[in-house]
Parts: sequence; structure tokens; C-alpha cells
Amino acid sequence: MAHPSHNRRTFAIISHPDAGKTTLTEKLLLYGGAIHTAGSVKARKAQRSATSDWMELEKKRGISITSSVMHFDFGGIRYNLLDTPGHQDFSEDTYRTLTAADCAIMLIDAAKGVEAQTRKLFDVCRMRGTPIVTFVNKLDRPARDPLDLMSEVEEVLGLNTAPCTWPIGSGELFQGVYDRIQQAVLRFERSEKNAKPVPVTVSGIDDPHLAELLGEGPVETLRDELELLDGAGDQYNRESFLAGRITPVFFGSALTNFGVEPFLAAFATMCPPPGPHHAADELTIEPEDPRFSGFIFKVQANMDPSHRDRIAFLRVCSGTYEGGMRVHHFRLNKEIRLARAEQVMAKERQTVETAYAGDIIGLYDPGLFRIGDTLATGGPISFDSVPRFSPEHFARMVLLDPMKRKQMQKGVEQLSEEGTVQLFLEPGREKDPIMGVVGELQFDVLKYRMQQEYGANVELQRLGFEHARWVDGPSSPEDLVRARISMGVADVDGRPVALLRDDWELRRAQEDNPDWVFNKTAPIRAA
Repeated sequence: MAHPSHNRRTFAIISHPDAGKTTLTEKLLLYGGAIHTAGSVKARKAQRSATSDWMELEKKRGISITSSVMHFDFGGIRYNLLDTPGHQDFSEDTYRTLTAADCAIMLIDAAKGVEAQTRKLFDVCRMRGTPIVTFVNKLDRPARDPLDLMSEVEEVLGLNTAPCTWPIGSGELFQGVYDRIQQAVLRFERSEKNAKPVPVTVSGIDDPHLAELLGEGPVETLRDELELLDGAGDQYNRESFLAGRITPVFFGSALTNFGVEPFLAAFATMCPPPGPHHAADELTIEPEDPRFSGFIFKVQANMDPSHRDRIAFLRVCSGTYEGGMRVHHFRLNKEIRLARAEQVMAKERQTVETAYAGDIIGLYDPGLFRIGDTLATGGPISFDSVPRFSPEHFARMVLLDPMKRKQMQKGVEQLSEEGTVQLFLEPGREKDPIMGVVGELQFDVLKYRMQQEYGANVELQRLGFEHARWVDGPSSPEDLVRARISMGVADVDGRPVALLRDDWELRRAQEDNPDWVFNKTAPIRAA
């Protein structure tokens, strides 16, 4: 019998803000059978209607702030879907989440093409060797020429394109897609409120009645474009796709469900099963390895405000998770018991008794876990660590009510451990910690959550720094200050970090201290 990991597919969705990522996520769940009726982010009245945005602030702003983990079964395959924040201010959470994915769906707005955040996230996928499937969205609105869009992907991202479906019109004239894999015209009919899978009429490109369905003009245009693609376009090749040299391209509209079903059917054959993971000492762990192993890529506090709990999301890399099992915690160098695990669908929880390589499970966290932690049976294992990225915005947190000191300390500790912010301490001013974030909007989230979840009203006093650099060489923050660096602080592991105002200060610090190494990222230490 096939190993259970062969029936697992774990993937992430990456996009620029407003490309329709949450909508596509919901429609994949709809076609995958995980939900029965699609509801918008703002209105989820049906009990089984579920989207990836669960936090109250996300609902108010209409954007994804945290990464969510969902699952559904389709065609005998268990899919673990990692929905990531589209907004660039939360890109670090996306970077970390991509470490747990075996494949990525790159979502592109058909009217806007390849946007800035898409390029950044694509670079992370390329760095990790993650294969990418492209879905060009919003064909129900006026769109750019599909050939121009593919040319832009190739020129901007340096990635060859292989169109697997092709749009028939756009905007109000969008009628469906031609499935180049199945060699079939799929004409869609709109469904009420776009809440159910759409009816599809199937026909061949040479069907004499096709003009009656689509109109003579659209049919002639479609045949001309397909002839051009057959002569000049790249063909899908699985080896090239897995090597990251080519991306299969699909067209559709997640909002109206047009093109989603053929996309999911093809994606089921393209998304690779779990692969090996590299550990310390040049050790490679295969998914079929009988011993259990996995790593924490996300920690989320207060997903259920009524319980004030913490969930650590673990990617299973090998073996089998079983409830109550004992594992070795590499960073703490001790054995612990995994008492409870859950799978999370928005706010819904389901207890997990067993899980296999490729699965994502949420572990109840009493304060034992950090991002990057490795858990395993059969002896210590340490997977390549998940990096911390250099913040670009900094603020000093000042408590407005001295009676809430303990609440503030708990909030700062938990939110920094889950990666919402990075915590730095200045010698002599430890009571007023410095918060570092990649994007400004994270400060709004920080203040909101400190107030709503921990009852601590705080003020964030912005600091004029642009760079944080972990410095190899000095032994303390005071050494940095003596070297005429604007501010020397310590991170949560006590490592000296230089805060610098601009590029000129960074260059000067490097020139004045040639024996020191200024690192832009800091691996999360495994021990």
C-alpha cells in the first residue's frame, strides 16, 4: 500500500493585496467539499461557511493579517492549504509559512499583472526551490491581453509560462475557458450569488455548434489564439515545473467560480507530495522515515479569545503523529509529551488523533514552543532554522497604566514568540521594550491586540531607525554603543543587535568595524 504521505499535498497561496486570495481560498474549499456554501469575509451566516480570516481586526479591515491553515479532501487526496497575508506589511509571516509548503499558487490580478508584493514572495519561493502554479484571477472584470500577461510573468520573474487553460473573453464577455489539457471548451453559467459550483457546458473546439454557444467572433478569436499557442507557447513539463523553471498558467474568476473547477482538477495532478527535509549534520529526513519529526513554523496566541490559548502550528516531516506521544524538543534538549493536537478551520477545531508527513497540526502550547523548534522521536533532530528578517520600523512601547505591567509583559512575550513583532531590549530601559516590525500596519495590530487580548493600553513611540543588524563580534549591546553605533540592543536570545538610522550609518558602522559581521537575518537558534 502507498505510504500515507503520498496522499498529502501541502501548498500556500501568494499574491499582492486585493488580488482575490481569500476568495480563491474559499472557492477551493467549496469545490473541495470542505464548505457547502461560499460566504464573503463580512457575512458568514451559514454554520459551515468558513473563510481564512478569523481575527476581529481582519474582519474590520477586510484583509488577511495572519496565516491560516485549512484542509480539505478532493479526489482521494488530503490537501493542507496555507493561506497567507497578502498585505506587504505582514510579509514576514508569509515567508515563514512558505517554509512549510511543498508548492505555491501564485495569484495574479488579470488587470494589474505582476505587482510588487508578488515579486517579493516569488523570490522567497525561488530561494526555497518551491514550484509555482499560476492562477490569473478576475477575468469577470475588464482584463489585459492574456498573451501580454504571460509575457510579463516571463520578463519580470524570469519564469517560463505554460498556459493550461485559456480565457474566452473577459469582463462581461467572459464566458469560460478552453482546457488545453483535456482539449475541451468549458462554458460556464452564472449561479445565484456565486455561492454554489457553477454549471458547465462541455464542447470540443471543432464542435460545429460552438458558435451557437459562444458567438462567431469569440470562437474565431479563441481558435486563432490557440493556434498561436500551439505554435509558439511552452508546453507543460512536470520535470521543469518541479525544478522551478516553468509555471503552468490557469485563467478564471474566483468570485464567479469560473475556471476554479478545472484549475483544482489539474492542480491535483501537479502539486507534489511531501519531499525530504534537510537537518543538521547533513542529515536528510525522508517523509517515509518511520520516526516522527516536524518543525514549528507559526505560533498563534488567542485564536479563541474565550480560552486565551496558544496554538503552535507544526509541519509533520516524517513518521506518524499520535495523540499523547513523547518527543524530543531539540532547543530545550528535553523530552516532552504532545498531549493534544487539532486541525483548525477558521475558528472551528477538530481533535487530531493521527497525522502523517505533509500534514499541518496545531499543538496546544503551554509556553514550550517557538518558531523554528524541531520535535522528533528516536533521538535529537534539528531542521534548518526559520530566519528572522530585519525589521524596517521601530517603536518604543510605553505602558499607560502602571497597574497593567504584568499584562503588558505577558502580551509582549507572547506576541513576539508568535512572530507578530520582534522584541529588543535596551540596557537600562528594559521596562520600555522596543518593538520591530517589517510593515507599519503591524503596529496597529500590536496596539489592538495588546488592548483587546491582554487588557494593556500602550503607546508606541516611533524611533527613527531603518535597519536592525545582528552583529557577530561584540559580546553585548554596550560594545555596540562604545563603537559609536546609534543604539545597541539585545534580542530575545540576548544577542547584540545594532539599530541604525539609514544606509549611510550602516556603511559607516561596517567600515569602522571591519572585524564584525552585520547580519540582515538571524537564524532562530535550535539550542
